Amino acid sequence: MNRFCSIFSQLLKLFPRTEFQRLVKDTGAERRAKGFASWDQFVAMLFCQLGRAQSLREICGGLGSCEGKLSHLGVAAAPARSTLAYANARRSAMLFEMVFHELLDRCRGLAQRAGAKFRFKNKLLSLDATVIDLCASLFDWAKYQRTKGAVKLHLVLDHDGYLPSVCVITEGKRADLKVARHLRFEPGTILVFDRGYIDYGWFSQLTASGVFFVTRAKSHMAFEVVEHRVPPLSRNVIADQIVQVEGCQWQLRRVELYVPETDETLVFLTNHLELGASTVAAIYKERWQIELFFKALKQNLKIKTFVGTSPNALRVQIWTALIAILVLRFLQLQSRFGWSLSNLVALLRMNLFVHRDLWSWLDRPFETPPEIPEPVQAELALG
Repeated sequence: MNRFCSIFSQLLKLFPRTEFQRLVKDTGAERRAKGFASWDQFVAMLFCQLGRAQSLREICGGLGSCEGKLSHLGVAAAPARSTLAYANARRSAMLFEMVFHELLDRCRGLAQRAGAKFRFKNKLLSLDATVIDLCASLFDWAKYQRTKGAVKLHLVLDHDGYLPSVCVITEGKRADLKVARHLRFEPGTILVFDRGYIDYGWFSQLTASGVFFVTRAKSHMAFEVVEHRVPPLSRNVIADQIVQVEGCQWQLRRVELYVPETDETLVFLTNHLELGASTVAAIYKERWQIELFFKALKQNLKIKTFVGTSPNALRVQIWTALIAILVLRFLQLQSRFGWSLSNLVALLRMNLFVHRDLWSWLDRPFETPPEIPEPVQAELALG
């Protein structure tokens, strides 16, 4: 009979220990460390996210009170609160960032096989940022407003699998456009963003590097029409024009769309001159996926309240949340059951320390598992 370790232990197998130790060595995370391994810290912080632990006490107590030993997680014992707090504050969050990118590479292969919504071969990316509010008195280093602190999570969402491909954490005051200017994209990429990123000088740089973009046009945009195109019939497209915008050295395309549901007119701006006008509108509509990603991240993972107040501890927790959402997306892509993210998070939290085959549970979550003989149950309880 097949015997399985806990579901949490099977999830941790997504992070091979040899690769993890290589990253520990590359980042120097355990330099001058005394006893508390980086793997133990990683397991504790991932448990914080998947188990929805609200404090250091709940993290350490939850791991310490789980049935059996923690050896199946690769952990000798649950950490002390002071030990975990010290590691989060002092050990560089770079290790967690590199673990995130390692898992991202594995998820991309699954996402490519899952197929894409649009027929064109261009890579479609959404760019946006979200503010994470903080208490100004506890996080006095996170300057945002006089009475409120905050950090910003700047994110590029890959629409192949809706995976977060680029993540940058800054102080709350950092302008979105300043971060965007330092990002580099492959030629042929289609980048979609809202009006907060409008800068005609940056548009010229994107066009010169072969990157396409789609955004909303500002109402006071100064432009001159160079060419009128015939809009498609029965697509609610009012106008399709080639325009010269003041401040941009390249000619752009202006698409005007009427939305009957809300009785409003939307104006889009792009440097892609070949796509259909209705496709341009559909691409901008896809930008809503990054808003849904931010909503899912904040609602289902621990990213609005923090177990540490130092800049490094906050980064460790945010990167662990991003790792956790990649794990959840990986499970969704692998499963044949139609999981919603919220249901997967809830049921996974209830079954973290259940001894059951993870992959059969993912495909058939409500099917009664086969009974395990009593001797085997006793052996599993002993770890």
